[in-house]
Amino acid sequence: MIITDTHTHLYSEEFDIDRDKMIQRAINNGVSRFFIPAIDSSCIQKMYDLEANYPENIFLMMGLHPTYVKDNYTEELQIVEQELASRKFVAIGEIGIDLFWDKTHLKEQQTAFRSQIKLAKHYKLPIIIHCRDAFDEIFQILEEEKAADLFGIFHCFTGTYEQALQAISYNMKLGIGGVVTFKNGKIDQFLNKIDLKHIVLETDSPYLAPLPFRGKRNESEYITLIAQKLAEIYSISVEEIARITTENSKDVFSI
Repeated sequence: MIITDTHTHLYSEEFDIDRDKMIQRAINNGVSRFFIPAIDSSCIQKMYDLEANYPENIFLMMGLHPTYVKDNYTEELQIVEQELASRKFVAIGEIGIDLFWDKTHLKEQQTAFRSQIKLAKHYKLPIIIHCRDAFDEIFQILEEEKAADLFGIFHCFTGTYEQALQAISYNMKLGIGGVVTFKNGKIDQFLNKIDLKHIVLETDSPYLAPLPFRGKRNESEYITLIAQKLAEIYSISVEEIARITTENSKDVFSI
């Protein structure tokens, strides 16, 4: 059984004390494909180091995370462009709009999101969308930028059924993580109405650990708990969840 974690921050300092052991635990439990999003230029070398240590398992994205869109965002975007021109990546991400913590840089976030969508089109790569308290703003830009060659994943999807359908209409798969196991997560109430072909699994580790580890450090190994929850929701085996969602990840990342 192969399970794919389509979104994990393995370079995070939360893993500095036991990173290799944590990755090996995941691999030992069938989690053998790890897709690593960028946040800003500070994580790039750490990402490259991970890839060098696990070339068969780790696949890198490049992008500027919306909460890292600050006054110097144009310089950060230039670094994104330079990195994309220098080597191969599997996606542009994570990118998007986040209005949960701070709304003062909304215009800059919108500009950064649009410019990185254009990069994705240029390089024919998927986008990995970060959306927090910003569905309307995200959908507005996706509506304006929609195209046959624009596709990707709505990372950490926590919206409504209607928002799920809208995301799917823009060629986005839904990244389902630990929230699906939460009692107040709500997405478990309608997820079985969504065809599994639109679903991929993710942890967003070290964040958003599933039950029974909620509030603790998340690990890629815990994606097996998310797969088990989806198996219950869809009334099929965990093995089938793993197979279908891994195939879906291959459709997105072409790897």
